[in-house]
Amino acid sequence: MKSHLRNLLCYSVMLIVVSCSNTGKEFVSIKPDVLKDKIAGGWAGKMIGVTYGAPTEFRAQEKTYDDPINWKPSDTRGSIWQDDIYVQLTFLMAMDKYGIDAPAKQFQELFAKAGYPLWHANMQARKNYYDSIFAPASGSPEFNIHADDIDFQIEADYIGFMCPGMPQNASAIANKIGHIMNYGDGVYGGIFVAAIYSEAFFESDIQKVIENALRSIPDESDYSRIIRDVITLHQHYPSDWKAAWKELEDKWGDVDICGAGSAFNIDAKLNGAYIVMGLLYGEGDPVKTLEIATRCGQDSDCNPSNAMAVLGVIKGFSGLPPDMQQGVTAIRDSLFINTTYSFNSAVESTYNYALGMIKKSGGETGGKVIRIKKQAPVPPKVEISFPDLVFDKKISVFELDNWEFKGSWKPYEIKSGRNGEMIKQSLFSGKAGDEFIVKFSGTGISLTGNWFKDGGKADVSVDGSLNRTIDTYYNFANQQHTESIWHVLNLQPGDHTVRLVVKGEKRPESEGTNVYIVSATIFKTAPKKNESWKFSFEK
Repeated sequence: MKSHLRNLLCYSVMLIVVSCSNTGKEFVSIKPDVLKDKIAGGWAGKMIGVTYGAPTEFRAQEKTYDDPINWKPSDTRGSIWQDDIYVQLTFLMAMDKYGIDAPAKQFQELFAKAGYPLWHANMQARKNYYDSIFAPASGSPEFNIHADDIDFQIEADYIGFMCPGMPQNASAIANKIGHIMNYGDGVYGGIFVAAIYSEAFFESDIQKVIENALRSIPDESDYSRIIRDVITLHQHYPSDWKAAWKELEDKWGDVDICGAGSAFNIDAKLNGAYIVMGLLYGEGDPVKTLEIATRCGQDSDCNPSNAMAVLGVIKGFSGLPPDMQQGVTAIRDSLFINTTYSFNSAVESTYNYALGMIKKSGGETGGKVIRIKKQAPVPPKVEISFPDLVFDKKISVFELDNWEFKGSWKPYEIKSGRNGEMIKQSLFSGKAGDEFIVKFSGTGISLTGNWFKDGGKADVSVDGSLNRTIDTYYNFANQQHTESIWHVLNLQPGDHTVRLVVKGEKRPESEGTNVYIVSATIFKTAPKKNESWKFSFEK
């Protein structure tokens, strides 16, 4: 065992596992100052990691990031502006306002009405709220094609921080909040990272922490499978993380439904695997952990942020390198934007929530030692967002052989980023009765269009039957976006026809009735290659 891991074990001596002989119940005990120090370490790790990786975010797709990383502890100041932190603090603020047991709709409401931009599953959850689609439907694959995206995984830290040694409590909260914006593996990502923190309060062996956390998610899930693959790869390539990364990429690199057909991958499980790679290959060393989790690529600010937060809980704030402590301490009372929280107040609030959870769950908090009733992880029922769904092709709206337009559709032009020339981006119409038809062969389709401030409503039918009415208005936080405006999955294999009819109607706040269409993404059902995959050393 490496020397720094032995140091972690020394730190854990402060934690005492005891058995209550007169009741037969097992408790874990921790001193109040140690508990708060570990919570502070978690928040600090989150701040350090997100700023370490921020300049590299999505700079490496389907490859490792090999350029220099020029980070210094004073750069932690940038965490004040990071959405990885202020979005989850919105949910902490919702707890403050409505209570920890409030229904998911109230958490979704505060989140939807927050004044900052959102993306991917979070943005769809906000849009769904304003379309009266509430949790858990707001995160479901039927209404959210980003169901497996990383969003909840990067927003679940506070849940684990307030559930020391209580993975059941962490899972229950995560299951509720996670379904606001995600489903299946997207929710399991949040449950898994929350469980890692919960376990890390009382275990310093990183592999044991990971294996214990896996018990909080279903074994049958792809999320569980990919994390176990990382453990296997680490055992086979214990000193060569790039070899392990390559094998993992070959097997899992094209699983993202959101980024289907591109190198971009914001899938929770692949990025979650990079968290675990950073932890295992980092061997407890903060700098090494940060570097490897970042160099794995894709969402490479979120992943080192989660990995470093795990070390923060294991080591405690006082166990982090002094210069990293100083970087956080320098901004300890600065408010994170869009929140009422600073580092110090977030630590204090999380600590108080933890005490309340401990007491509510049968523990004791009144003495010099806090006693926590031990919980065995209990995984939720397995959910699969996109069973056997694989990308087939993408069809531009300007490939006219694939589309049939009726009415007064016009091109919408935007400036090209290269030289400022105007290019056709989409076709649009706001006239009632205008329509288009797209025919395809497969089991699913997603229509990409523009959510704009002049967006209107349309009826979408599949094979002659109305599927639903969509509303393409979006101008929340002054944000407009090119996005999946409608999708349908799990159709019978074969030929299908989608017909969209402009209604000429709008919500009161919209500036128009326009419906914009950019492309169609076609999916088919087929066994995924990772189901029968063997790594090179297994063949």
